[in-house]
Amino acid sequence: MRSDHPLTLGTAGHIDHGKTALVAALTGVDTDRLPQEKSRGISIELGYAPLELPSGRRLSVVDVPGHERFVRTMVAGATGLDLFLLVVALDDGVMPQTREHLAIIRLLGLERGVVALTKRDLVDDETAEIVRLEVAELAGELPVVEVSSRTGAGLEALREELDRAAARVSSRAADGPVRLPVDRAFTLRGIGTVVTGTLNSTASTTFDVDLYASPSCDGSLWKES
Repeated sequence: MRSDHPLTLGTAGHIDHGKTALVAALTGVDTDRLPQEKSRGISIELGYAPLELPSGRRLSVVDVPGHERFVRTMVAGATGLDLFLLVVALDDGVMPQTREHLAIIRLLGLERGVVALTKRDLVDDETAEIVRLEVAELAGELPVVEVSSRTGAGLEALREELDRAAARVSSRAADGPVRLPVDRAFTLRGIGTVVTGTLNSTASTTFDVDLYASPSCDGSLWKES
């Protein structure tokens, strides 16, 4: 069933398989924003970017870290997703966090997703076919697209495949309480405390509600002014 409500897409996959580079190639946004991420060349925190698909639908992309030490951050980012993008590098194949991230996605009940085989420009056809077979054994019948973030090969095909996957995602409940799992909390001068996360329910975009903090709620109440 086609649904045009906003959807959230999350990446998954092993470190150095090109998740952040692929998100940048698709969206034009480098989700590695921290100085330590730039200096170390790895994702540490969750990153965010908008992605417009061929149909005109817009996805909110959550880019997760692939290092085993940051699996808790990956779980935080994967909670509340509507569909996923499993990234596997063709020059490396299926690796431990490929399996771990896919297992987490399945535990969270996510069914819709696409596999991107990255770094196509670095391997020959025989190597690409071997990795395809390996991925098929792991991921079953998920659609697979070979891409190169460096040359741009396969990016349009990937956008189209993501569009098809998004069209098959069912709508979330549009009634009931608003629930926002918090991914990040920080303070901005002149603004105050800011929290970000992914809405798990309701289609509301304007809030005039009582706000509670949970699970450490002590009965305190904040009123939205």
